[in-house]
Amino acid sequence: MTTSMSKLSTEVDPDLTAMMEAVFADHRRAHSRSAAVTRDADLWQALDELGLVRLTAPETEGGSGAGWAESAELLAAAVRNGVRIPLAEHDLLACWLLRSAGLPVDAAPRTVCVLDDAATARDVPWAVGADRIVVVWRSGTQHLVADADPAALTINPGANAIGEPRDTVVADIDTLSGTPIGEHLLARLWLKSALVRSIQVCAALDAILQSSIEHVTSRHQFGRPLSKFQAIQNLIADIASEAALARAATEAALSAAIASDWTAAELDFLVAVARSCTGHAASVVVRNAHQVHGAIGTTLEHRLHEFTRSALTWRSEFGSVRHWDDAVTEMAVRAGSARLWHLITG
Repeated sequence: MTTSMSKLSTEVDPDLTAMMEAVFADHRRAHSRSAAVTRDADLWQALDELGLVRLTAPETEGGSGAGWAESAELLAAAVRNGVRIPLAEHDLLACWLLRSAGLPVDAAPRTVCVLDDAATARDVPWAVGADRIVVVWRSGTQHLVADADPAALTINPGANAIGEPRDTVVADIDTLSGTPIGEHLLARLWLKSALVRSIQVCAALDAILQSSIEHVTSRHQFGRPLSKFQAIQNLIADIASEAALARAATEAALSAAIASDWTAAELDFLVAVARSCTGHAASVVVRNAHQVHGAIGTTLEHRLHEFTRSALTWRSEFGSVRHWDDAVTEMAVRAGSARLWHLITG
């Protein structure tokens, strides 16, 4: 079985990985494509019963006590099976922030948003339908966080290009009771959110590569498999190399985050590199894959579009490709010739 986080998969219990794959595969077989996109209460309950909804929460608090390596496998399994559900937003972002602030957490589906000066947050993932929304806002010289009831907020529904909820949340901060959090937690929330999307894009790129290989080896033209044509081989090679580059950059950032508990000095740079690499890789992989698949790859019946559209959508969330390119450039210039190599190698 292929995995998007192949390097880190050696650190994850194979039985756990197989169980993750099975639960999403079963859900996919039992539901239509459209049903797979929408948050499913039965699936959420099943994942909760398996300990996957709060995978990284400490066992003393009702979680599974796992880490980001396991979470990367969980996210990749969901992507491979076309199941879109706010596991990352709930466990890795919202619940983590609540625990960091010393606030209680349960399995009720959550998401998180950061309000601007107008008390508004845009493109909030999965706000519609969430049981709770973790809201962050500035108050004077500090930031506050609250585990808010959605009924106390104004939520205007929206969606990204693949139909996932990306909503606008407006709050009356005078009615919220907030707990102070440090600036470092807000910065870490941004990095974690960005790396989540990089993990998901890598999983989509690997799925595209697998689909492309299967297509060119099974389809024949002029009496021989498509894989025998040099032009096709070049397209596949470019897909494989770009997907591998994106995965390597993402694994480097994830490994540093895990090893340092998200405190590594070079982590900002590594996440920026991961996002830049995955963003540019998505362009090449999507273009080549659709050339390889031909007309069938554009149909609703073929699954290719699930992964190509997802990769292009996710790469633009929590910072555009241009944003992350600029971040890499700025940090490299700031490091200068004396510190650049250390910045790259850690």
